[in-house]
Amino acid sequence: MIDVGGERSPRDLVPKIERLFELSAEKIRSIEQGWNPADGAPVFTVDGRYTARGWTEWTQGFQFGSALLQFDATGERHFLDLGRSRTIERMAVHLTHAGVHDHGFNNVSTYGNLWRLAREHRFEASDWEERFYALALKVSGAVQARRWTRIPGGGFISSFNGAHSLFVDTIRSLRALALAHLLGHRLLEEQDAGVSLLERLIHHARATAEFSIYYGRGRDRYDVRGRVAHESLFNVANGSYRGPSSQQGYSPFSTWTRGLAWALLGFAEQIEFLDSLADEDLEAYGGRAALQAWMLDAARATSDYYVEIAAADGVPYWDTGAPGLAALGDWGSRPADPFNDFEPVDSSAAAIAAQGLLRLGAYLTDRGGPGTRYWQAGLRIVETLFDPSGPYLSTSSKHQGLLLHSVYHRPGGWDHVPRGARTPRGESSQWGDYHAREVALYVQRVARGERYLTFHNAEPRTDRLQQNNSVGPLT
Repeated sequence: MIDVGGERSPRDLVPKIERLFELSAEKIRSIEQGWNPADGAPVFTVDGRYTARGWTEWTQGFQFGSALLQFDATGERHFLDLGRSRTIERMAVHLTHAGVHDHGFNNVSTYGNLWRLAREHRFEASDWEERFYALALKVSGAVQARRWTRIPGGGFISSFNGAHSLFVDTIRSLRALALAHLLGHRLLEEQDAGVSLLERLIHHARATAEFSIYYGRGRDRYDVRGRVAHESLFNVANGSYRGPSSQQGYSPFSTWTRGLAWALLGFAEQIEFLDSLADEDLEAYGGRAALQAWMLDAARATSDYYVEIAAADGVPYWDTGAPGLAALGDWGSRPADPFNDFEPVDSSAAAIAAQGLLRLGAYLTDRGGPGTRYWQAGLRIVETLFDPSGPYLSTSSKHQGLLLHSVYHRPGGWDHVPRGARTPRGESSQWGDYHAREVALYVQRVARGERYLTFHNAEPRTDRLQQNNSVGPLT
């Protein structure tokens, strides 16, 4: 369980965040200078050097999006120019990639960040440039929404495994549909049948909340509140649910912690997004109160479970059911050990979850609710990951990664195990590095009293967050 310890504020973490972005600049330059685009997208490191995997190229947006976050955090124009040029040159194919569920990862991290920065007047963008980014986001949202499996009462965006497969990861890719909807777009299908992207967003989120997340209500023998199934399987002939599965976790009946983190952050962001819409936009889907109720139920269940199953410093091991955890004894009462020989930790899950905990904590507190526990847990994780003297921040100029001890696909054996070790360790991933930068930017903006960071470029309904948290913890 996360040991929050004493209270901390975003301002307390500014020195660590500034150091992170100093290191981040070196890492981005190193990859840009040494990477061969013909190899595809960099995915994870081996002996400190980024390598490709050649599997859907789902990390390309994190590579170029990282440069845009670097500009956002530091104002260094070189990184804006880099992220902007590489987005235009190399990301178009991802806009029309109909075979994946990852549009929110690739396209919102690039075109979406550029659109947001232009709307925030962070750089001079012509009307046509801003329209170009908007058009890209419309296309991406519609293509993502077209990958649709119908089930009774709704449907879901199917994973690249096929129409039968719902991945919990995709809750965060709903950002693509959200932006396309905000930009006034809709999907047209056979015989000009119009499809609301907001409707598909809500139906997918509802399917994820119902089938991917457990609530301790007796669904099966392993129904623990907040537990997450990586994959949910359906009979595509009639849309009936068949059971849980897992691609990257230990089993269908344990929780792959990065999947838990995706759910935690995805629901927190969608709650913020719905808050930016008018009441009349939500009436056809049960109304604001009903939507908020089940989304908050999912967000709080997964957040509570993450706080419970992470180690004391906020970093989780890769799966809650990993068999080697038994050899680690009372591992939950002490900081995670990335150098143990039984089970690897996953720092990328921690970086993703930290942002979700912070967003949920901010949302609840801004409305007079019990958000302090989540907020402080999120800051505790950030403090752990960004400590220059700790094991997670990569300070070596010889290592291209930023966040160490990330895990990709443990069952598949894709992760590098260094000589003399028995478990993966010491390596980085594009998603881990990107989300480390993203949560750092989020905390930095709150600490400085700057515009609240959202993918949809909308401020919270009140400014209580900034008033309370630029100088101290949420209360």
